[in-house]
Amino acid sequence: MIQSDLVSCVQQGLKKLHQVDVEQIELQPTRKEFDGDITVVVFPMLRHVKTNPVTLGNELGAYVLEHMDEVSGFNVIKGFLNLELTDQYYIDVLSKISGEEKYGIQQSYGSKEAVMVEYSSPNTNKPLHLGHIRNNLLGYAVAEIIKASGKNVYKTQIINDRGIHICKSMLAWKKFGNGETPQSTGMKGDHFVGKYYVKFDKEYKTEIQAMIADGIAEDEAKKKAPLLLEAQQMLLKWEAGEQETVALWKKMNGWVYGGFEETYKNLGVDFDSYYYESDTYLLGKDIIEEGLAKGVFFKKEDNSVWCDLTAEGLDEKLVLRSDGTAVYMTQDLGTAVQRVKDHPDINGMVYTVGNEQDYHFKVLFLILKKLGYSWADHLHHLSYGMVDLPSGKMKSREGTVVDADDLIKEMERTAEKISSELGKLDGYTLRQKQELYHVIGLGALKYYILKVDPKKTILFNPEESVDFQGNTGPFIQYTYARIQSILRKAKEQNIIQSTGQLDELHVKERDVIKQLEVFPDAVQQAAEQHSPAIIANYTYELVKSFNSFYQNVPILGTASPEESSFRVLLANKTAQVIKEALAMLGIEVPERM
Repeated sequence: MIQSDLVSCVQQGLKKLHQVDVEQIELQPTRKEFDGDITVVVFPMLRHVKTNPVTLGNELGAYVLEHMDEVSGFNVIKGFLNLELTDQYYIDVLSKISGEEKYGIQQSYGSKEAVMVEYSSPNTNKPLHLGHIRNNLLGYAVAEIIKASGKNVYKTQIINDRGIHICKSMLAWKKFGNGETPQSTGMKGDHFVGKYYVKFDKEYKTEIQAMIADGIAEDEAKKKAPLLLEAQQMLLKWEAGEQETVALWKKMNGWVYGGFEETYKNLGVDFDSYYYESDTYLLGKDIIEEGLAKGVFFKKEDNSVWCDLTAEGLDEKLVLRSDGTAVYMTQDLGTAVQRVKDHPDINGMVYTVGNEQDYHFKVLFLILKKLGYSWADHLHHLSYGMVDLPSGKMKSREGTVVDADDLIKEMERTAEKISSELGKLDGYTLRQKQELYHVIGLGALKYYILKVDPKKTILFNPEESVDFQGNTGPFIQYTYARIQSILRKAKEQNIIQSTGQLDELHVKERDVIKQLEVFPDAVQQAAEQHSPAIIANYTYELVKSFNSFYQNVPILGTASPEESSFRVLLANKTAQVIKEALAMLGIEVPERM
């Protein structure tokens, strides 16, 4: 990258012209309305040099022009020095890019630093829904981006497989299921179990209404409804290890896991390890003892254990109940430490969890730091907002949830409808069409969600997401397929890809190479900020630049073979970067559309 050379040259210029040492030199891309490629911000230098910004800009511009072969000219607008780079510089950039098989992607082989990314983490009493889709897509994309930045990555989830909500599904199936199974009903396992979670809620509400009709207060009825009391008894039996209850728990969880795996496969996400709350809920008590010994925690008169965080602007946090049982914080402390024991190379963790848990993770990370764990400085809560459909919010208990499997199918149908209207699938077999609808539909869903800053709430519109124009997944996929068509024709014409003897570039060629040049920086920035949106929007800008190039400059029918060779190479490298960028987002690219 030329930036470091430019910084050195400007520093040398300041030293020679004004005898000052300036450590920080600010560079930025030149704004589109001005001539130039890289802009040096002159204003901050005026603290060291007593002159006006235009004079200093012109002095530095002349110095850089004289001392750097890559600079062909400059102009000064107020306090901004806009430098123009030579065509040869950009030709050399493309030549360098073409020599790298995985341009912009850092290999993690030999890296001693690993990051664990947690995502999905569902309950085993219902199928995955739209909120889980955003969670999975964010977590998977961040894991792939961190991996591309050169670190080892472990993808994991903690499955919430115990508790009263699990017992509600179990009890409802035991009472009302008549022995039916996912196999006997033809239902997906997670949908089957979710049906009984909804059934429990319906029967529970019926009991409450009957109790209210008998004169019992509503609050009392909610606490003493026979079905709820029975579910609470079932939880006690599970915790006591009662054989029949544990066997039912294992059977119904097995149904759910089979359904989850099918959804994950359809969604295109995967995991390296699984943690289960039934294993981890006992973890952390030894850490509480350790914290008490260190003075990080304190006991109250009732024997409950707390952490005082008031000095940090938070409150006192319960970490162990008075009867010695764990709370979620106990468990999360223990699980974090256990993960580092399981993977000693972990030097950071990313928790993909909704923004309603912001405070919880602020407290968790702070307590781990107080306990003295060095890796606690590298913990990140990938907090995200809700996803809603135009039809409104979702409620799992009432069965009004937007199911993940249904949404994937809906995206495929939407892709089929719009693709058929465009009429570009002549010659495709039925199977090829179905595969394409899946790739386009999922690509639309993933891109629509990932292009938005995670913290923002999304109103997801399936029709809008499958638009073949604008900042959408299908628009980017279509550009990739268009390039593949160009490359096939170039091969038929025996055009050899090369930077050749070309010494002059069209402005549209320069624009595309500029975008390609910053891809490695975009990957590193996205990894540091845990933001797939940076990769998504980078890819859109690259695609816009390429389409402008495609519409203004002939690629195959050029005046000289050298131009065709260069432009086909440029198209090829653009396609490769599009493919690599979308792969980080979990999006496939079709060879034809």
